[in-house]
Parts: sequence; C-alpha cells; structure tokens
Amino acid sequence: MTQGTKEPIGIAVVDKPAGLTSHDVVAKARKIFGTRKVGHSGTLDPDATGVLVLGVGRATRLLQFLTGLPKSYKGEIVFGEETSTLDSSGEVTHIHDMSGLTLSDVRKATKCFLGEIEQIPPMVSAVRIKGKRLYEIAREGNEIERPARSVRVDRFEVYPTEDSKVYEVFVDCSSGTYIRSLAADLGLVLGGGAHLRNLRRTQVGSFGEDEALPLEEIVLQKPIEGMRDFEVVRVDEDTRKEVSYGRVFDRKRLELEKQGPWVLVDYSGQLLAVYKEHGDSIKPVVVIVDP
Repeated sequence: MTQGTKEPIGIAVVDKPAGLTSHDVVAKARKIFGTRKVGHSGTLDPDATGVLVLGVGRATRLLQFLTGLPKSYKGEIVFGEETSTLDSSGEVTHIHDMSGLTLSDVRKATKCFLGEIEQIPPMVSAVRIKGKRLYEIAREGNEIERPARSVRVDRFEVYPTEDSKVYEVFVDCSSGTYIRSLAADLGLVLGGGAHLRNLRRTQVGSFGEDEALPLEEIVLQKPIEGMRDFEVVRVDEDTRKEVSYGRVFDRKRLELEKQGPWVLVDYSGQLLAVYKEHGDSIKPVVVIVDP
C-alpha cells in the first residue's frame, strides 16, 4: 500500500468455491483489497462451498465475535461406505450392506443427535492438541485420542434422493460442530457406516448464501455490517470522544440490560467500538474509531 493511501476496512461475504482452502481465499482477498490485513471467521474444508465471512483492515479484530455465531449447512450423506476422512475426499475403508435402510429409520436416528451432544473432532480437523494440528498428525500416519467437545445441534433433517443410499441433509448447529462426524456417527447408530459429500455452508449467524459473492465479485461492506447479530447502542458526541480513547464506562450510564458484547455506534450509525462486561462496568475489546 502506498504512503497516504487509506487502509481498506470492512466485511466481505464470500461464496467459497470447492478446491480452495479458507487460507487460499484469504490470500486472494489480500490481493484484491491491497492489504495483508485479511482474516476469516471460521474454516471451511477445501471441498466444501458456501459462506465465508472475511474481515479486512481493522475489521479483522471483529472476527473474534463472528467465529462463535451459529452455522447452517446442507450436504449429502452416503450410507454404506466409511472413508478415511469421513467425507468423499478420503479412501473407502469399510463397506456395509444397508440396503434395508428406510427414511423412517434415518429420521428416528437423527433425533439422537439433537440438543447438546459430545463430539470427538475428526483426525483431519484443524484442532490443536499439544501444539500440533490433528490433520498434521494424521498426515504422519498416526491417530491419537481426542477429548470430546460439547456442541449443540438444533436441526438435523434428512430427505431421500433418487439414490436409495444417499440422503440430503440440513443442519443448524453451534460453532465447532463437525458435519462429517455427524454423518459418520449417524451411519454407526444405524448399524453400518456413512460419509459426507457436497457440504455447503448456507448461513453464519445472519450472513446467508444469498448475499455471498464469488471471489472475483466480492465487495467491502461497512464494519458495522459485521456486528449486526449483536446489540447496538447509540451514543452522543461526548461519549463518542470518550469511546475513541478506550474509556471504561459504568454499565448504568449506557442503560444496558442485555448481555454483551455491545456494539457502540454514533448517531450516524458509524461503528465506534465493541464493549464487554468488566465487573459492574464495561470496557472496550475493540476500538475502531480514531480519537
């Protein structure tokens, strides 16, 4: 970036294509926006497509809030075949005769996975254990014990396709849920095995696939768009100046009732900062506006 050029700042919603890692998308976005300050709010597998929210410039600091937003997915579960990666990118490791499977059987089994569940991250995931990512360990031909993690599944719906062993699947879940693990575990519960294919993320919080754009068409939205899933608090000009210096406030001063984080904006709607609870006070986590 040349001297005197204003750094870009904002949010971009990408429709990630298959074949690119989330890091690949970030690298391409850096070239498009002319800055190295680009990050994403949650990894999508290389073979997966769909919604990937990017932060650009100082808006990368907002991504910490977007990472935990609930997600929605759609894809296909192939029953009767287990793979080394739990999805179609891996080698088939076991074959099961599940020709007697019915829609009623599958739908009944999905109910076992609704609500709060414990899920073991797959060996091909990016979870770190003792400083090393699981997929790095898997590439070395090793498998280790992984502690189960608590996740929440609010929707797990399946529909038949023309292929009797393939079911379309729709999932609404908490951040950190592995859809490939749901597919594989569903196969086990039904007395056989299964794997996932054609995974697509359709929603991240209120960011939907209808607004996700191909990389070559992405546009930069205002930073405030990135925080639309959180409570917005408008402040006057005097408070705006204090916010710009990172001032800590008494919670009562801003008449806050709900749980944070809180998105502070001025009367024009410009994003100033994001605050969180700090005892009886609130303090800034991210300050966007300049003093």
